[in-house]
Amino acid sequence: MEGMWRKAKKALGAGLCVRLPAVAGDWEDGVSERRASDALSQDASSAAATAAHVSAPNTPAAALPGAPLRRSKSGTKSAKGMCAICFDPMKSGHGQALFTAECSHMFHFHCISSSVKHGNYVCPVCRAKWKEIPFNRSLSSIVPCGRSGLNVNQARLPQQGTYMALLRQVPSHHREASGSHTSEPVDFNDDEPLQLIESGDSRDARCSRAVEIKTYPEFSAIPQSSSEDDFAVLIHLKAPCANPEQVTGRPFNATSIGYPTSRAPVDLVTVLDVSGSMAGTKLALLKRAMGFVIQHLGPSDRLSVIAFSSTARRLFHLRRMSHSGRQQALQAVNLLGAGGGTNIADALKKAAKVIEDRNYKNPVCSIILLSDGQDTYNISSNVRGTRPDYRSLVPSSILNHTICTVPVHGFGFGADHDSDALHSIAESSGGTFSFIEDESVIQDAFAQCIGGLLSVVVQDMRLTVECVHPSVQLHTIKSGSYLSKVAGDGRNGSIEVGHLYADEERDFLLSLSFPQSRDQTMLLKVACAYRDSVTNEAIKIQADEVKILRPKSPTSEPVCMEVDRERNRVRAAEAIEAARAAAERGALSDAVAILEHCRRILSESFSRKSGDRLCISLDAELKEMQDRMASRQRYEASGRAYLLSGLSSHSWQRATTRGDSTDSTTLVYSYQTPSMVQMLQHSQNQCPSPPGPRPQLRQTRSLLEKPHPR
Repeated sequence: MEGMWRKAKKALGAGLCVRLPAVAGDWEDGVSERRASDALSQDASSAAATAAHVSAPNTPAAALPGAPLRRSKSGTKSAKGMCAICFDPMKSGHGQALFTAECSHMFHFHCISSSVKHGNYVCPVCRAKWKEIPFNRSLSSIVPCGRSGLNVNQARLPQQGTYMALLRQVPSHHREASGSHTSEPVDFNDDEPLQLIESGDSRDARCSRAVEIKTYPEFSAIPQSSSEDDFAVLIHLKAPCANPEQVTGRPFNATSIGYPTSRAPVDLVTVLDVSGSMAGTKLALLKRAMGFVIQHLGPSDRLSVIAFSSTARRLFHLRRMSHSGRQQALQAVNLLGAGGGTNIADALKKAAKVIEDRNYKNPVCSIILLSDGQDTYNISSNVRGTRPDYRSLVPSSILNHTICTVPVHGFGFGADHDSDALHSIAESSGGTFSFIEDESVIQDAFAQCIGGLLSVVVQDMRLTVECVHPSVQLHTIKSGSYLSKVAGDGRNGSIEVGHLYADEERDFLLSLSFPQSRDQTMLLKVACAYRDSVTNEAIKIQADEVKILRPKSPTSEPVCMEVDRERNRVRAAEAIEAARAAAERGALSDAVAILEHCRRILSESFSRKSGDRLCISLDAELKEMQDRMASRQRYEASGRAYLLSGLSSHSWQRATTRGDSTDSTTLVYSYQTPSMVQMLQHSQNQCPSPPGPRPQLRQTRSLLEKPHPR
């Protein structure tokens, strides 16, 4: 071998380019005179095999299995400005993240991390031993070079903290196992069994687990001589409060108690885009956000991760997040690389298979989907006058449910994601769509989402209404995206509410008609049935009947504040939908006019004149949407995604991330629950914001005057 190396040096001196064969064990043998390029050949080959499904299709020859390594005649001097591993240039504008080692040598981050993950902790150029390795380095050393659409506030980049503390604890043999890709099984029935819970424990968690039902007629009294054709009745639901363990927002640790029984455990599948456009800072931020999620899952929760680019791959089976499970999950996520196209349909198909094939089932199940691009394999370019069928991206097993039992929560990352596709996927499955405009807040967006998922207290809820007086007719139910039905004879109706997070509220507006009457009119009976997600107990609740007085003469009673407030919220949601339709057909001026008309109506409402904060927040939100429709360019860049995220929030009455949610003072907070707020605050404490005052997180509904049922 030494003779071969002398010939290679002679050839290099003669100005030739030769091929040096990869030799197993070069890196570990510690022979200082051996060139780093010779040593790294074996690592590059192994790294390429490891990243078969998530690596870029244009991988350099030096990183392909069995490929020889080229060395230029000029040696290390000519390598200035070039990566010493792949020999590609490292210049601004090439869209690659760079890593600067403590010895001052620079490499492509994905090249050096592929080497380090195999246990190589010395510089490939100078052989200096590193005290800090790429996996344990501040993200400030990952420098985005010319990435279009990257608008990352460096002061907002997340810190290592507990993420790296856990990652460092992973034994080397676990690292190797996490990095090696084996062929996937035909069936995904290899999920880890659930954690056993003592039968008596769940009964202790039943306190305060009753849904509140309140009803509000538009007026408490209608004159005897009057009849009504569009009389509004509001039904208000509030889920049981969270247990103390649900609102701490703390990461799980081995000494925590109460986790298995204080809340319903979750089966979570995260579907992560690792296409070429995710390279660099985006991928680093995604890994950090996933680290936060993993840290906050308990030993009863189970997680599986699907990574997708041109194809999808399951990183690991549905695994309990015990201490070892979290370590291995962190390691698997940390080894992700970016490259290839975007195949959302294949990714969701694989995620659905994980859920369908599991042998065991936790009470709560959900999918989180994040993408920064557009599906380049299943959605053809939009034909003029038609819309792509985005529902075709969602597996039938997720769509074919009356009540959406497996919601897909979509997150659009950056300016180039397909917000129409992600919104359609979320809407059709019962999930929400969030727009992460500032990429550095991805962890906050995930934190808010799992703050809800880890606090589900109600499942399979169905709300029923029945007319009492023979002459009362039910006409419509304003329920947003929740499936509602009104009987043909108008005598009864129902709403499929599904699941609720702890402390979540829902409002549904009904329209009734009734004739003149001399007697008190009994309007409705309202009831609900649901399943307690912790105890699995079936619960039925009957609310008080809704009735109105019938005085002889008219009264000067103002409209019910709660009804007027909900009417404004519904009106704003309908205006947003109409404005979006106008914008999509190219009529931005019409879209702006629609929102302006709605703002004017809101300003004249009783609740707005009374200083209602929800109405103030609605107006601010509509104004923001108008601003994002100032031009076609701005609408395409952020307006569409902002509108769709707002629609998702209002239609499900659930918090979504819109833009930079940590700075927003609009309705983005109106549906937040205490569990979401606590988890979001914990995320922000881990990743401090830039100097300056931070807007206080608040719940719009909690700031309103307390409703008074009539």
